[in-house]
Amino acid sequence: MASVSAPSTESPSPPARARPPLWATLVATSCGAGFVPVAPGHSGTLTAVALAWGLSHVGAWAYGLVLFVVLAVGTVASEVWGVATGVPDDQRIVIDEVAGYLGTVMLVPRTWPNLIVGFFLFRLLDVWKPGPIGRADETIGGGVGVMADDLVAGVIGAFIMVALHYSGAIAFVTTKLLALVHR
Repeated sequence: MASVSAPSTESPSPPARARPPLWATLVATSCGAGFVPVAPGHSGTLTAVALAWGLSHVGAWAYGLVLFVVLAVGTVASEVWGVATGVPDDQRIVIDEVAGYLGTVMLVPRTWPNLIVGFFLFRLLDVWKPGPIGRADETIGGGVGVMADDLVAGVIGAFIMVALHYSGAIAFVTTKLLALVHR
């Protein structure tokens, strides 16, 4: 008579994953900002605010070149990180936030009011993911997919920032806020 054994209650351990290369970790996490335990996307975007401010006095070509390099290297780093860790769109990958935010403020002067409004606008679009942002997030995979939804959010954010800045809305609100502070 054949013996029947009870099925094992232990779940198989997940396959061991390699550690991503240091360069991919530094790029994908925006020099470690993605390791912040709460809201890593916000911390990654804050690193982009500092970068945009640092680029506030360069011309459009230089700014565009930096954005292109962030997109290209960020896409490769995101892909390498995802393959190495087994988590293709890990929340610790925040280089996509850097690229999206740089896109959001690309077409306006990088003054502090614009950088602050751009931060909140980009974060709103990135978290909410309306329309084409959500579709890009759901349909494109790999390193390109990691970057795509934030790039779409950056393009939409750029159009909104142009409207807010050149209509005078940001300057108007800034003036009113400064008047309240200095009463």
